[in-house]
Amino acid sequence: MPTIDELIARLNLLPHPEGGYYAETYRSDETTNPGGRYPDGRATGTAIYYLLTPDTFSGMHILTSDEIFHFYLGDAVEQLQLFADGRHNLVEIGTDISAGQRPQRVVPKNVWQGARLKPGGTFALLGCTVAPGFDFADFAMGKRADLVARWPAATDMITALTRD
Repeated sequence: MPTIDELIARLNLLPHPEGGYYAETYRSDETTNPGGRYPDGRATGTAIYYLLTPDTFSGMHILTSDEIFHFYLGDAVEQLQLFADGRHNLVEIGTDISAGQRPQRVVPKNVWQGARLKPGGTFALLGCTVAPGFDFADFAMGKRADLVARWPAATDMITALTRD
């Protein structure tokens, strides 16, 4: 099993602004039609490697595109999803299917999300595919107070997945 440092070096991973490490591995040459939801157009799809370690987490954020997480290697991840209607889901991304984990999870556009290793985990190497493709213009980090006010039943996980 590779170490965290080996994964970072061999996959050319960099610190991600939301937490963890990443490297973009694909960006479609095709773009969406300008003038629609994205006036300047977007790549039709993008993909990254994404690494979580015990001292990192994916801070609560929102995208205007759907995002699919793919589990590759390591330990299970727990992901919080906050929906506009007030619901929240805590799902697990991993390979223990009998325990409810799934090796692939979808976060629909405009759903707040954050993730961390399950307690005791060493690392998780994931892939993230975004369609239409990821652009930082379509990304926003969440503020703890705002998220807790809208989803009080998820306060503990929101607190764990925010930095303010």
